[in-house]
Amino acid sequence: MPDQPDHLAGLNSAQREAVEYGSAGLPQELPGPLLIVAGAGTGKTKTLAHRVAHLAMRGADPRRILLLTFTRRAADIMTRRAEQISGATRVGWSGTFHAIANRLLRQHAASVRLDPSFTVLDRSDSADLLNLVRNELGLSQQTTRFPKKDTCLAIYSHAVNAGHPVEQTLEQAFPAYASWADELKGLFRAYVDAKLRRHLLDYDDLLLYWYHLMQDAAAAGVRRRFDHVLVDEYQDTNALQAGILLGLKPDGHGLTVVGDDAQSIYSFRAATVRNILDFPSRFDPPAKVVTLEQNYRSTQPILDAANAVIALAQEGFSKRLFSTRSSEQRPVIVTAADEQAQVDYVVDTVLQHREAGIELRKQAVLMRTAHHSDLLEVELGRRNIPFVKYGGLKFLEAAHVKDMLCVLRWAENPRDAVAAFRVLQLLPGVGPGTARRIQDQLDAAGSDLAVLASLDVPAATKTYWPAFGALMTSLHAAAAWQGQLGTVRRWYEPHLQRLYDAPQVRSADLEQLEQLAALHTTRESFLSDLTLDPPDGMGDEAGQPHLDEEYVILSTIHSAKGLEWDVVYVLNAVDGCIPSDMATGTPQEIEEERRLLYVAMTRARDFLYLLQPHRFYTRGRPNEDHHVHAPRTRFIPGMLSPLFERQARGGRQPGESPDGTPMVGVDVQARLREMWR
Repeated sequence: MPDQPDHLAGLNSAQREAVEYGSAGLPQELPGPLLIVAGAGTGKTKTLAHRVAHLAMRGADPRRILLLTFTRRAADIMTRRAEQISGATRVGWSGTFHAIANRLLRQHAASVRLDPSFTVLDRSDSADLLNLVRNELGLSQQTTRFPKKDTCLAIYSHAVNAGHPVEQTLEQAFPAYASWADELKGLFRAYVDAKLRRHLLDYDDLLLYWYHLMQDAAAAGVRRRFDHVLVDEYQDTNALQAGILLGLKPDGHGLTVVGDDAQSIYSFRAATVRNILDFPSRFDPPAKVVTLEQNYRSTQPILDAANAVIALAQEGFSKRLFSTRSSEQRPVIVTAADEQAQVDYVVDTVLQHREAGIELRKQAVLMRTAHHSDLLEVELGRRNIPFVKYGGLKFLEAAHVKDMLCVLRWAENPRDAVAAFRVLQLLPGVGPGTARRIQDQLDAAGSDLAVLASLDVPAATKTYWPAFGALMTSLHAAAAWQGQLGTVRRWYEPHLQRLYDAPQVRSADLEQLEQLAALHTTRESFLSDLTLDPPDGMGDEAGQPHLDEEYVILSTIHSAKGLEWDVVYVLNAVDGCIPSDMATGTPQEIEEERRLLYVAMTRARDFLYLLQPHRFYTRGRPNEDHHVHAPRTRFIPGMLSPLFERQARGGRQPGESPDGTPMVGVDVQARLREMWR
């Protein structure tokens, strides 16, 4: 067998097969469709990056490669690796589905009757605009419960991305609001009209317009841009994204998708496991399937247990993860008397592993739903163990950051009523009514910001109005982007001091914005990039710095996907929690819950603990039965027991501290008896 090229030397046989597939005929002949089924921890990123590099090294033009991911970080990592491997120029097109859609739609705006200067709403702004329309239609004044703005947006988004009618979306995902189908359709029509009038697109529109672009005569021009399309995390795509890919590559030639059907857990975002399961049969001849099974993360006993759990699934690609990391330590099922005993076991074991040399940051507690960690958070605080919980407010959701960005958005698109409504209320004396009146006057003047200077404003606003009008007109007319954000910041900082507490801390976020702005050449690219791929950090949520950097990770299983830790604890591995009692209505829901447990188990490198509390207390229930008993999760039936070690943790006895020592107390009973002598 001839020596393999140097850049393939670090790949196992399955990874190399995936990387080299169809490359012999390059660059004249594009390879047929390829599905890489990449099990958990099997080097998916490495394989995809090597395939991009190998295509370039075999003669493919890097400028004609499109790499689609679900985070910009993933795209950046893969493209940097590919460049290091091949020495080629940067991949021409790489980024998230939404970012690539934004870029293409601005170039092909005329084909889908868009103004190329459209601005993109983030989720909170979309909900605000939807709420404005909701109120205008009188839907907030119903005698029975009508969904609130965030729920309305979730229904709209699910219907768009799944490609389902509103009635079907309500029946499957929002049954509590099934009776409002007609009103919701009217709301969504009005919402679409409101966006069109203001040249606004939301996240879902980006995919929707891209999908329809691929049905238009312009689709041929888009297809000619890309010889090769590679897609990461294909199991997380929705029907709209699958349709876009088929529009780009109708015969599948040049199309590579990577994913794991066993990790498809985002149906609440309209992702569908059917995309990856049905991918091979979408083409004639069927797509080539290469399965990656060598796991580089977990010990073999953990993989044996995870393999057994997912093997009971109703359907899926056959794979059995294996590892060279042998161990005598099996995963542990811990039977706990109740939720408090579960918490005590977790905290005690966390400290034991810490004493054995495993840092707190390398230990994670995973749960099906965020509130499942409530008791644990209290106990961690009581025992002086710091923790970080994944989730919470994002950078763009911070009020002061949104203020700054809305000023720029309004300057970019004077018809952006959502941005204008927020910016106007930053000024003293301007409330919602005044802001609406000013917007009406601007609309009558064709959204000409120069009209601001001549408008009548409240007395409390007059001092600030000339500078504000000058700022908006100059920003809108500015030809150069550099320095604009600094100009806005100088205008805004006095208002920041007036409007918010901790202004010094918030100022750090404005500095970060300026640093991000310096990386962009236009205002539009800055706004689009920040909206489509926002930073996670936020100054006013950071709190006081810790003197030590030790902390345990708490995370929902959904947020833990793609991550790994030395030690993983899974709370509430019982029916009713995993699977959730809210997700057992259909066989498809139950199968996704099985995959959720599989994802949780495969996050562990060395130690895995599944906690099974017997008793759950139902506080506040208006009857005498204040607790229920829960069986172990149905996904670990008795026949799988040999794959696990068993441990038990009893509940605390009255008068007993968490470490089992008696607590010193007052003999109140003796004192009560003394009262009656």
